Amino acid sequence: MADLTTLRSVLYLPANRASAMAKARTLPCDAVILDLEDAVQPDAKAAARAAAVAAALDGGWGARALFLRVNGIGTPWHADDMAAAHVDGFAGVVVPKVDTPGEAAGLVARAGGRPVLAMIETPAAIINAPAIAATPGIAALVAGMADLAKALNCGADPERRPLLYSLSAIVLAARAAGIACFDGVCTEFRNEAAFMAEAAQGKLLGFDGKTLIHPSQVDPCNRVFSPSTEEVAHAHAVIAAYHDALAKGRGVATLDGQMVEVLHVEQAKRLLARAPMPA
Repeated sequence: MADLTTLRSVLYLPANRASAMAKARTLPCDAVILDLEDAVQPDAKAAARAAAVAAALDGGWGARALFLRVNGIGTPWHADDMAAAHVDGFAGVVVPKVDTPGEAAGLVARAGGRPVLAMIETPAAIINAPAIAATPGIAALVAGMADLAKALNCGADPERRPLLYSLSAIVLAARAAGIACFDGVCTEFRNEAAFMAEAAQGKLLGFDGKTLIHPSQVDPCNRVFSPSTEEVAHAHAVIAAYHDALAKGRGVATLDGQMVEVLHVEQAKRLLARAPMPA
């Protein structure tokens, strides 16, 4: 299964909008989710599915990972959507409202070998998140905060305080299972300051990246979730200091007055794996 933890910007697109898919092929997003669920009206589902399959087969996505978001379990479109995700070109399938590990296992069985990204967007899913994440074949957890906020009947808050427990629960479940996790969308796509604040919060909480609803959010997202020049330099210094200590027969090193152990080296290497490649 591919490592999805290096994905920063994950852009949702309506699968029935050819112009949006053409534009997405030119954007610096790390991944694209062709959406058959919320963005598509019931009478357009079949046409959107066919368009998504054609887009996957046509290619042209470059290094971007391409996912298909299907309609949920129990809907009339779910089975056909899951079958469509089997075609070449899709890196995985995104499934809304995965509430139990039993549902997760069933999805993996129907995914045709494609990794499954489980959306966590109900109270039951938050409670069951560790077991869902631990299900073999589940490659990532994706936060769905709008539906969760509705289910919780919590108030709107720019700092997402009513949702912080749930967001952290998603990160904890993903980290315990060793899989990726992606923050939910920020609907204020015309307010870059609001988006940047929410993205920074998501990074602080431990998310690997963030799901997006508008092309204007791609560049800010990449900036937030990419290591800074200073962070990259420090990571290289950590690794160098540790290897220098090993060469001198010591198991620990010091850098700028701080102890450096193997866990810090592992953190530094993980950060460097997310750093942009030099031009």
